[in-house]
Amino acid sequence: MNTEPVPGEPPQSGRFLALYALAWAGGSAAYIPILTVLLPARVAEFAGASAVTWLAAIAFCGAVAASLANILAGLLSDVARRRRWPALAGLAGYALLTPLFAVAETLPQFLVLIAAWQSALNLLLAPLAAWAADSVPDRQKGLLGGLLAFAPATGAAAGALATLPLLTALEARLTVVVGLVACAVLPVVLFGHPRAIPALEAEDDRSGAPRKHGAAARMWLARLLVQISEATLFAYLYLWLRGLDSGFDQAEVARLFLVMLALGIPVSLAVGRWSDRHGEPIGPLRAGAGIAAAGLAAMALAQTTELALLGYAAFTLATAVFLSLHSAQVLRVLPKRSRRGRDLGIFNLTNTMPSLIMPALTIALVPQLGFSGLFGVLAALALLAPFVLPRG
Repeated sequence: MNTEPVPGEPPQSGRFLALYALAWAGGSAAYIPILTVLLPARVAEFAGASAVTWLAAIAFCGAVAASLANILAGLLSDVARRRRWPALAGLAGYALLTPLFAVAETLPQFLVLIAAWQSALNLLLAPLAAWAADSVPDRQKGLLGGLLAFAPATGAAAGALATLPLLTALEARLTVVVGLVACAVLPVVLFGHPRAIPALEAEDDRSGAPRKHGAAARMWLARLLVQISEATLFAYLYLWLRGLDSGFDQAEVARLFLVMLALGIPVSLAVGRWSDRHGEPIGPLRAGAGIAAAGLAAMALAQTTELALLGYAAFTLATAVFLSLHSAQVLRVLPKRSRRGRDLGIFNLTNTMPSLIMPALTIALVPQLGFSGLFGVLAALALLAPFVLPRG
């Protein structure tokens, strides 16, 4: 990959980058509070002992809908050659569908709603992702990755805000989430006017297509290997810690998670700026995946809660940096400029497929080898990522 700045290539304006980062953070706030807190609590009201089964079915249906919708929404914005209006339509659909989570009561209702809701959400997110590919030159991809690190922490903060004790009704909590998302996304959709970057608007370079296809495939696989570990930890961390210490406080996990996500912001910004200055887009990704693997190995070997939390902290910080920087650097290797939205939809499969892979992996390993065996396998998968990544 060519990491040298194009001679005379103008940088993107700081104003647009700030508005874009705010919108991307709003995208995380759009789904994290609902999928992690509000929807599970609503399902538990009606499913009773079947809540786990209901949630598994809802998660599966949602992952499939999100996978297909993101690709189709990205392709739509490619064909229309517009990013704003599809994103605005997605935001409108999201705002209309989200309050219906307070109305759904049966499993079929939840399944239909999650499919429609994920479709609207991805109609918002896919054009936003492609807009960055259209607007941010390679010389600022590291900075962009650092700014994207605000998104996970914003999503977690939105969940905390939406569940404040003064908001007792689900309808009020959902309204707060929709309001936060609208306030974050609308500024860039309505007032974001990025500078035109001629190098990003040029026609597809067919001579370099095979090389870019190979680099894109390697970036895709590396992210999938890390995301499988991240999704598994997200689902089973608390059960594992309870196995180490039956008196473990789940609030301690939540605090540690928030602290690591918060630390990930300045670390990602610093590393991203370093990668821009030194023309090293891939090196930080290799380091992040390697540290994540080391954290998982520590968790697999941990016999004490202290070592377990230390390994988890290293893993969480490293993956936060890896995923945010990867999201920006992958924009360098998209094979077709005219199909950036579609190609990013294919990359989005690395975010949804782990939810389909992780349950089977856990069921196959934990009964025989315990969580230590599972984390050992996850460490091996994460350790493959630095070797899979393309050359810088």
